[in-house]
Amino acid sequence: MDKNKLIKAYGELLQQLHATLDETLHSFAEALEISKHKTRESHGLTHEEANKLSDFVKRDVEHAAHQLDHQADNESLKEWLKFDIEMIENFALDAFLSVADKTRIELAKLQQKAITHRYQHGDIVSPGTFVCEACGKEIAFKAPSEIPPCPACHAESFVRL
Repeated sequence: MDKNKLIKAYGELLQQLHATLDETLHSFAEALEISKHKTRESHGLTHEEANKLSDFVKRDVEHAAHQLDHQADNESLKEWLKFDIEMIENFALDAFLSVADKTRIELAKLQQKAITHRYQHGDIVSPGTFVCEACGKEIAFKAPSEIPPCPACHAESFVRL
């Protein structure tokens, strides 16, 4: 599995999702399926790879939707990412925020409880800061990236700050 291909596909999947939600009245789940199919074809992904990326995007968007303030202003975004927005490179930030906001609205309608997502070594994630569950070491990403084992203790389980 080519991780660079998957990281690029993660970004495109998010952009496809943003475009699909803007163009139509699809639910988040429907738009994610449409976007997953388009990204799978454009990047030559297997069904397993496309499903894995779709799960990663869904997890990140749901987490952002639960955590960001209604206005998703720069201060709340900086707090969620745990570093300055200006430091993020090559990422469709507006698309991510738009998808997260639409997802937050859907989640509110369904009155779902906030879920603490666990992130594992090998998961592809959006920019942000992650904390090792074993030792508390923080690692930060400025662009979509693959989570490595903890650089301090080599554990493989993380939570997003």
